[in-house]
Amino acid sequence: MSIALIHDYLVQLGGAEKVLLSLGRVFPNSPIFVMLHDREKIGSIFPPQKIYSSWLQKMPFAKSHYQWYLTLMPKAASSHQLDSYNIIVSSASSFAKNIKKNKDAVHFCYCHTPTRYLWHDHLSYVEDLNYPFWVKKLIPLFLPRLRHLDLVSARQVDYFIANSKTVQERIQKYYGRDSVVIYPPVATHDFEPSEKIDNYFLAGGRLVAYKKYDLTIKTFNKLGIKLKIFGTGPEKKRLQKMAYKNIKFLGAVDDSAKNELYRHCLAYIHPQLEDFGITAVEAMAAGRPVIAFGAGGALETIIPGKTGEFFPEQTWEALAYQILHFQPEKYNSVFIKNHAEKFSTERFETEIKNYIYSVAQI
Repeated sequence: MSIALIHDYLVQLGGAEKVLLSLGRVFPNSPIFVMLHDREKIGSIFPPQKIYSSWLQKMPFAKSHYQWYLTLMPKAASSHQLDSYNIIVSSASSFAKNIKKNKDAVHFCYCHTPTRYLWHDHLSYVEDLNYPFWVKKLIPLFLPRLRHLDLVSARQVDYFIANSKTVQERIQKYYGRDSVVIYPPVATHDFEPSEKIDNYFLAGGRLVAYKKYDLTIKTFNKLGIKLKIFGTGPEKKRLQKMAYKNIKFLGAVDDSAKNELYRHCLAYIHPQLEDFGITAVEAMAAGRPVIAFGAGGALETIIPGKTGEFFPEQTWEALAYQILHFQPEKYNSVFIKNHAEKFSTERFETEIKNYIYSVAQI
């Protein structure tokens, strides 16, 4: 059996790319087809000889401003030459699933979410773009056509795999398709609990609008409690201007430093609506509880009273109430760590391999 892996674009290292890394280990001889590949940002984490980019790679500023080519992405994704492959596994949060295959091939789509900027979060997507105001006003005019193409490509997928029950519901709602749930891989073994807990709360990840860091900062501004934030992104400067002196921005941190931040914090703050929420699971893998907005993937990973707490609405008052009533001494770091192991990389790779091999009868 010849197997091809498809991914949207390799221009950053996030949760979707960690899924692709695991798929590469499960199917080690498979090439990886992407619309774009930025080797400077990705480094050598993926073998370059295995990566095949589309013609979009040659467009001006494509790697640094790939959002400019939004309307060309469906055609770029469909340009991959896949006729010789029997099994195609796409890792998709946008148009990776918009591929052309031979009639006997089987297409499995691991769906991180139905294309966010087309269906359930298009306002945040446009807000995050570093475009002039008038360009942002034009973008919505193209979305109906792209939404139609996305729906057509979804109908051509043979089997959908959702990364959470939240995404499973969206796949059914927007695409009218059934799916199975296989939670994404989290490198839980990279994190270890500590007996020493410091006097700060923690937040972090990609600093983008939908992750609601502004809500977290507003809350901690009001409370005057220490907060550390790791990560970079388009929202960083705006957030820094908002923050008082009790809030410290750490920038990009490596895995070792991130582990230290997680394992010594009072709790990890997770105010956003996530499809799954890898950073929340990482914090639990380090033995620390999570204070999360009670919606989305957090409902599937956090046990209230045991591995964290929920606040009911995305307001600073609701988050502040939970922080003020938070009792760190009541949480058992060993229990939290063991719970997080249910979302390990090893578990993902076993489940995805068994499912695809079973359905494809390999």
